[in-house]
Amino acid sequence: MKVKTLSLFKNFTKFEWFLWVFSLTLVTVAFLLPENKDYLNLASSIIGVTALVFMAKGHYLGLILCIIFSILYAIVSLIFGYYGEAITYGLMTLPMTVIELIAWLKHPYKETEEVEISSLNAKKVVVCLVLTAIVTVAFYFVLSAFATKNLIVSTISVATSFIACAFSFLRSPFYAFCYALNDIVLIILWISASFSSLAYLSVVTCFSVFLLNDGYAFFNWMRMKNKQN
Repeated sequence: MKVKTLSLFKNFTKFEWFLWVFSLTLVTVAFLLPENKDYLNLASSIIGVTALVFMAKGHYLGLILCIIFSILYAIVSLIFGYYGEAITYGLMTLPMTVIELIAWLKHPYKETEEVEISSLNAKKVVVCLVLTAIVTVAFYFVLSAFATKNLIVSTISVATSFIACAFSFLRSPFYAFCYALNDIVLIILWISASFSSLAYLSVVTCFSVFLLNDGYAFFNWMRMKNKQN
């Protein structure tokens, strides 16, 4: 694939600029509020928000940043004792994102840096649902063995994360819809953690912002799909 020289942020629309700056502002304010500040939370949030902006545009840089985010978020989760999130992002989301990146790089839209968007069919959906069920059940027992906090919510997070990664690998707009579901699950999970330390409010804010960005990503991918077709 012939890749043109990347000009960061060159093709951002006014709304995308607003969404990115607004997201960074919320994340930073949430970081500054509590007395006990976790700079690793801030770093992962900033990288995650920026990743989603590029993901929404179908740009592979978003996946590169997601790889970095997965590592940082796994560490944050491990520190708090959310072993489900640490295992999910460290051992599942991280390697799956690498595979997604390879798939995106192999399927550019014409000669651009935008990924070629694909359509789901019944066979692909069934396979994804079956694999999601198998992975979710397996992770439930693994997380249970680690005495994971909020086991049920963590298990649901595994399911929504896996199918979102699968749809992203298939280059379907519905990856963003599934990630939005995952964002809701994680907001609930980290609100619970915030009762132990207000420092985790920044993580709650992070995934609230992710929800907004994933909602926009779904809309923008549908628009890009229509344009490509």
